[in-house]
Amino acid sequence: MLPTKIFHPSLAYKIKNIAQHPYRQVSLRIKMQGVHFFLSLLVLALAATSASAYDPSPLQDFCVAVKDSESALFVNGKFCKDPKDVTANDFFFSGLDKPGNTSNRVGSNVTQLNVDKIPGLNTLGISLARIDYAPYGLNPPHTHPRGTEILVVVEGTLEVGFVTSNQDENRLFTKILNKGDVFVFPIGLIHFQFNRGYTNAVAFAGLSSQNAGVITIANSVFGSDPRINPDVLTKAFQVDKNIINYLQKQFWVDNN
Repeated sequence: MLPTKIFHPSLAYKIKNIAQHPYRQVSLRIKMQGVHFFLSLLVLALAATSASAYDPSPLQDFCVAVKDSESALFVNGKFCKDPKDVTANDFFFSGLDKPGNTSNRVGSNVTQLNVDKIPGLNTLGISLARIDYAPYGLNPPHTHPRGTEILVVVEGTLEVGFVTSNQDENRLFTKILNKGDVFVFPIGLIHFQFNRGYTNAVAFAGLSSQNAGVITIANSVFGSDPRINPDVLTKAFQVDKNIINYLQKQFWVDNN
């Protein structure tokens, strides 16, 4: 029953008078049910508002909780400098005009400008990268677990693409990009860029995290330390175990 204090004093007389008439009783019951329904919706709305709170996205691969605060190492991935000691250099980087070294087995190099390079990015949720590609160079299939990527080609021609999740049947979205073209790679999805041309290619990428992270698929699966049990990978990839052993013996290049 609703608290009596929400009723106007004259309402008690009206209810008593209505109670003597059956039809009016029905009408009053319907109105009271409507009030209860409205209050129920109000409670649900308040509960939903409270439930919408959530933990912020992690800014490192893991953060094991500790009870002793003196043992903690990270605060949002980094300790914060006293604002009085902040200078313009904390928000500055020079040298992104210089090409990265692509003389490796995949023929690409990623120059990351994340919070480790520009301390002022801490807590701002953005970062930048320059990717250089030798002719037929590849930025191998990889994911960014903590950020969406938007890429713009400034030189050359790239074949790019990403693969959707299992729930979306692992569909491939791919496109040929030329100078000035832009493509987006959604957060967490496997994606790649391949230089299809005879000349060097250059692209710049913005990421929606101060430290988006990189997981190169081949490196993680076949180059983990220690190695994944070959029986696991043989079963997963449905190939001969000798192939897995061969792949695990390779030197997997980190182009970042």
